[in-house]
Amino acid sequence: MKLCFASRNPHKHREIAHILGDAFQLLTLDEIGCREELPETASTIAGNAICKARYVWQRYGMACFAEDSGLEVDALNGAPGVHSAHYAGIPPDTKANIERLLKELQGISNRKAQFRTVIALILPHGELHTFTGTVSGWITPVPRGEQGFGYDPIFQPEGHHLTFAQMSLQEKNQVSHRRRALDAFLNFLHNHPCIRR
Repeated sequence: MKLCFASRNPHKHREIAHILGDAFQLLTLDEIGCREELPETASTIAGNAICKARYVWQRYGMACFAEDSGLEVDALNGAPGVHSAHYAGIPPDTKANIERLLKELQGISNRKAQFRTVIALILPHGELHTFTGTVSGWITPVPRGEQGFGYDPIFQPEGHHLTFAQMSLQEKNQVSHRRRALDAFLNFLHNHPCIRR
Protein backbone atom coordinates (compact mmCIF):
# COMPACT_ATOMS: atom_id res chain seq x y z
CA MET A 1 0.00 0.00 0.00
CA LYS A 2 1.44 3.36 -1.04
CA LEU A 3 0.75 6.40 1.09
CA CYS A 4 2.36 9.80 1.00
CA PHE A 5 3.08 11.33 4.38
CA ALA A 6 2.74 15.08 3.87
CA SER A 7 5.45 16.25 6.24
CA ARG A 8 9.01 17.50 6.02
CA ASN A 9 9.74 16.76 9.67
CA PRO A 10 12.26 13.88 9.72
CA HIS A 11 11.55 13.15 13.40
CA LYS A 12 7.83 12.67 12.75
CA HIS A 13 8.57 10.61 9.64
CA ARG A 14 10.85 8.31 11.64
CA GLU A 15 8.29 7.87 14.43
CA ILE A 16 5.45 7.12 12.03
CA ALA A 17 7.51 4.77 9.85
CA HIS A 18 8.49 2.88 13.01
CA ILE A 19 4.84 2.46 13.99
CA LEU A 20 3.53 1.60 10.51
CA GLY A 21 6.14 -1.09 9.94
CA ASP A 22 6.30 -3.00 6.65
CA ALA A 23 2.58 -3.06 5.85
CA PHE A 24 2.78 0.24 3.96
CA GLN A 25 5.13 1.93 1.54
CA LEU A 26 5.49 5.35 3.12
CA LEU A 27 6.44 7.96 0.52
CA THR A 28 7.97 11.30 1.35
CA LEU A 29 7.07 14.59 -0.29
CA ASP A 30 10.38 14.56 -2.16
CA GLU A 31 9.66 11.07 -3.49
CA ILE A 32 6.43 12.25 -5.13
CA GLY A 33 8.11 15.37 -6.51
CA CYS A 34 6.63 17.88 -4.07
CA ARG A 35 9.27 20.49 -3.27
CA GLU A 36 7.09 23.40 -2.17
CA GLU A 37 6.14 24.32 1.38
CA LEU A 38 2.76 23.05 2.51
CA PRO A 39 0.13 25.50 3.82
CA GLU A 40 -0.50 25.62 7.56
CA THR A 41 -2.91 28.53 7.72
CA ALA A 42 -5.79 27.10 9.75
CA SER A 43 -6.71 28.22 13.26
CA THR A 44 -6.88 24.67 14.65
CA ILE A 45 -4.65 21.60 14.77
CA ALA A 46 -7.21 19.60 12.77
CA GLY A 47 -7.50 22.40 10.21
CA ASN A 48 -3.76 22.45 9.59
CA ALA A 49 -3.65 18.69 9.05
CA ILE A 50 -6.49 18.92 6.55
CA CYS A 51 -4.85 21.85 4.70
CA LYS A 52 -1.64 19.90 4.15
CA ALA A 53 -3.32 16.65 3.08
CA ARG A 54 -5.70 18.42 0.72
CA TYR A 55 -2.85 20.38 -0.88
CA VAL A 56 -0.97 17.19 -1.76
CA TRP A 57 -4.08 15.34 -2.94
CA GLN A 58 -5.18 18.20 -5.21
CA ARG A 59 -1.77 18.54 -6.87
CA TYR A 60 -0.43 14.98 -6.90
CA GLY A 61 -3.60 12.88 -7.00
CA MET A 62 -2.68 10.12 -4.61
CA ALA A 63 -3.76 8.85 -1.23
CA CYS A 64 -1.98 10.91 1.37
CA PHE A 65 -2.14 11.85 5.00
CA ALA A 66 -0.86 14.72 7.07
CA GLU A 67 -0.72 15.28 10.77
CA ASP A 68 -0.51 18.26 13.02
CA SER A 69 0.28 18.15 16.69
CA GLY A 70 0.25 20.62 19.52
CA LEU A 71 0.85 20.94 23.23
CA GLU A 72 -2.16 22.26 25.16
CA VAL A 73 -1.46 23.61 28.65
CA ASP A 74 -4.41 24.00 31.00
CA ALA A 75 -3.10 27.07 32.84
CA LEU A 76 -2.47 28.84 29.52
CA ASN A 77 -6.00 28.24 28.22
CA GLY A 78 -4.80 25.58 25.80
CA ALA A 79 -1.75 27.46 24.52
CA PRO A 80 0.52 27.01 22.69
CA GLY A 81 -1.85 24.64 20.84
CA VAL A 82 -1.90 25.24 17.10
CA HIS A 83 1.02 27.66 17.55
CA SER A 84 3.26 25.09 19.26
CA ALA A 85 5.97 25.02 16.58
CA HIS A 86 6.28 28.82 16.44
CA TYR A 87 5.45 29.72 20.03
CA ALA A 88 8.57 31.84 20.45
CA GLY A 89 8.48 33.21 16.90
CA ILE A 90 9.50 32.42 13.34
CA PRO A 91 11.56 30.48 12.32
CA PRO A 92 10.76 27.64 14.74
CA ASP A 93 13.16 27.40 17.67
CA THR A 94 12.60 24.45 20.01
CA LYS A 95 14.82 25.79 22.80
CA ALA A 96 13.18 29.22 22.70
CA ASN A 97 9.70 27.64 22.68
CA ILE A 98 10.50 25.64 25.80
CA GLU A 99 12.05 28.64 27.53
CA ARG A 100 8.97 30.78 26.84
CA LEU A 101 6.60 28.10 28.08
CA LEU A 102 8.52 27.49 31.30
CA LYS A 103 8.73 31.25 31.95
CA GLU A 104 4.97 31.61 31.53
CA LEU A 105 4.39 28.80 34.02
CA GLN A 106 6.66 30.23 36.72
CA GLY A 107 4.78 30.37 40.01
CA ILE A 108 1.82 28.41 38.64
CA SER A 109 1.03 25.17 40.45
CA ASN A 110 -1.33 23.76 37.82
CA ARG A 111 1.01 22.25 35.26
CA LYS A 112 -1.46 19.88 33.63
CA ALA A 113 -1.14 19.58 29.86
CA GLN A 114 -1.91 17.29 26.97
CA PHE A 115 -0.42 16.57 23.59
CA ARG A 116 -2.91 16.33 20.73
CA THR A 117 -2.35 14.85 17.27
CA VAL A 118 -4.82 14.97 14.41
CA ILE A 119 -4.22 12.89 11.28
CA ALA A 120 -6.07 13.86 8.11
CA LEU A 121 -6.32 11.21 5.39
CA ILE A 122 -7.57 11.90 1.88
CA LEU A 123 -8.36 8.90 -0.29
CA PRO A 124 -7.69 8.96 -4.05
CA HIS A 125 -11.26 10.03 -4.83
CA GLY A 126 -11.12 12.89 -2.32
CA GLU A 127 -12.89 11.39 0.70
CA LEU A 128 -11.60 12.96 3.92
CA HIS A 129 -11.20 11.21 7.28
CA THR A 130 -9.62 12.50 10.48
CA PHE A 131 -8.21 10.64 13.49
CA THR A 132 -7.33 12.18 16.86
CA GLY A 133 -5.02 11.02 19.63
CA THR A 134 -4.29 12.68 22.96
CA VAL A 135 -2.09 11.93 25.95
CA SER A 136 -2.38 13.74 29.27
CA GLY A 137 0.45 14.66 31.59
CA TRP A 138 2.15 17.69 33.03
CA ILE A 139 4.95 20.14 32.36
CA THR A 140 8.15 19.53 34.30
CA PRO A 141 9.96 22.45 35.98
CA VAL A 142 13.12 21.88 33.91
CA PRO A 143 13.92 19.97 30.70
CA ARG A 144 14.96 16.34 31.14
CA GLY A 145 16.28 13.98 28.50
CA GLU A 146 17.93 14.11 25.08
CA GLN A 147 15.60 11.98 22.95
CA GLY A 148 12.58 13.02 20.93
CA PHE A 149 11.95 16.55 19.71
CA GLY A 150 9.85 19.64 20.34
CA TYR A 151 8.47 19.86 23.86
CA ASP A 152 9.39 16.26 24.72
CA PRO A 153 11.99 17.27 27.36
CA ILE A 154 9.36 19.02 29.51
CA PHE A 155 6.35 16.72 29.04
CA GLN A 156 5.86 13.85 31.48
CA PRO A 157 2.89 11.62 30.57
CA GLU A 158 0.54 10.39 33.28
CA GLY A 159 1.59 7.12 34.86
CA HIS A 160 5.27 7.56 33.98
CA HIS A 161 8.25 9.02 35.78
CA LEU A 162 10.15 9.87 32.59
CA THR A 163 9.61 12.68 30.14
CA PHE A 164 9.11 11.80 26.47
CA ALA A 165 12.71 12.90 25.91
CA GLN A 166 13.97 10.37 28.47
CA MET A 167 12.15 7.49 26.77
CA SER A 168 13.39 5.37 23.91
CA LEU A 169 11.48 5.69 20.65
CA GLN A 170 9.85 2.34 21.34
CA GLU A 171 8.74 3.41 24.83
CA LYS A 172 7.36 6.72 23.59
CA ASN A 173 5.51 5.06 20.73
CA GLN A 174 3.65 2.84 23.17
CA VAL A 175 1.91 5.77 24.88
CA SER A 176 2.20 8.85 22.68
CA HIS A 177 -0.60 10.96 21.23
CA ARG A 178 0.75 10.24 17.75
CA ARG A 179 0.57 6.51 18.39
CA ARG A 180 -3.05 6.75 19.53
CA ALA A 181 -4.04 8.71 16.43
CA LEU A 182 -2.12 6.25 14.26
CA ASP A 183 -3.85 3.27 15.85
CA ALA A 184 -7.22 4.69 14.80
CA PHE A 185 -5.78 5.55 11.38
CA LEU A 186 -4.40 2.02 10.88
CA ASN A 187 -7.66 0.42 11.95
CA PHE A 188 -9.41 2.44 9.25
CA LEU A 189 -6.83 1.53 6.59
CA HIS A 190 -7.07 -2.17 7.30
CA ASN A 191 -10.81 -2.02 6.69
CA HIS A 192 -10.68 0.09 3.52
CA PRO A 193 -8.65 -1.72 0.81
CA CYS A 194 -9.86 0.83 -1.76
CA ILE A 195 -6.81 2.95 -1.03
CA ARG A 196 -4.44 0.33 -2.40
CA ARG A 197 -2.70 1.42 -5.57
